[in-house]
Amino acid sequence: MQTLTSMTYEVTGKIARITLNRPSRGNGITMQMPQELAACVERANLDPQVHVIALSGNGSGFCGGYDLVDSAEGMLNGEADSSRPKGSVLDPVVQMQNHLPNSAWDPMTDYAMMSRNVKGFMSLFHSDKPVVCKVHGFCVAGGTDMALCSDLLVIAEDAKIGYPPARVWGSPTTSIWFHRIGLEKAKRLLFTGDCLNGKQAHEWGMASECAPADQLDERFEALLSRIAMMPINQLMMMKLLLNQSVMQQGLHTTQILGTVFDGITRHTKEGYAFQQRAAEAGFKQAVRERDEPFGDYGLDSFRNGA
Repeated sequence: MQTLTSMTYEVTGKIARITLNRPSRGNGITMQMPQELAACVERANLDPQVHVIALSGNGSGFCGGYDLVDSAEGMLNGEADSSRPKGSVLDPVVQMQNHLPNSAWDPMTDYAMMSRNVKGFMSLFHSDKPVVCKVHGFCVAGGTDMALCSDLLVIAEDAKIGYPPARVWGSPTTSIWFHRIGLEKAKRLLFTGDCLNGKQAHEWGMASECAPADQLDERFEALLSRIAMMPINQLMMMKLLLNQSVMQQGLHTTQILGTVFDGITRHTKEGYAFQQRAAEAGFKQAVRERDEPFGDYGLDSFRNGA
């Protein structure tokens, strides 16, 4: 297996434990993280000892989204053009875009890169074995892709979960919100970019369980232990049976649209203005100004996620 740079992997008893491990950056998502995640999931699926996969994050929170500070604060590539930004938000995409004439944005180049991340996140959904995710502290922006692609979510009552980039500069690429909480609730969150606390996430049906922060680990381990008692073949059949219903609702098609839209959000007038402001004042200040009208004065503290 490849050397892991963004997470750790270990097996304890019948449980494979994948832990996001970039705590100094809020476990911000790098281009390597989805690839490493898929490799860890595959390793667990091929291990006959493993019955269930536990996904969690090291540090003060689960995941603050994509690690965007450097790219958002960087100067725009090429000659100034007030009509659009040059390149894209993620460094590998920027490098590819810069080979195009005048650094023109190619939406399919953008899609080719981001769709690979979606495949990495969806390795949790397509895993043969159940995945249980533990969220503490914060799970925002791209971090929600991993949490919601997991089968079950156990969350701390005081945690925050949501997709603030719906306000500007982002679209949920895995597009799984509707399938987790239904149309009306998904619209309520994505029309505002608002976050839920853990207790609300449980009440809305996003999380299967919530617990006070000091009891979260205990509840998480109790659920893992119960699932681990099941035969692997039964777990696989139950997961396949239930996931087919979601796929029949058109999840894959929606993800194509969501991933293309994600690139577009970074190339609108508002997206360009956000990137310019990040270059001028810093990414955290740009996020603070984005969220302040909504009263979310603390969302900028979620490390590096947009």
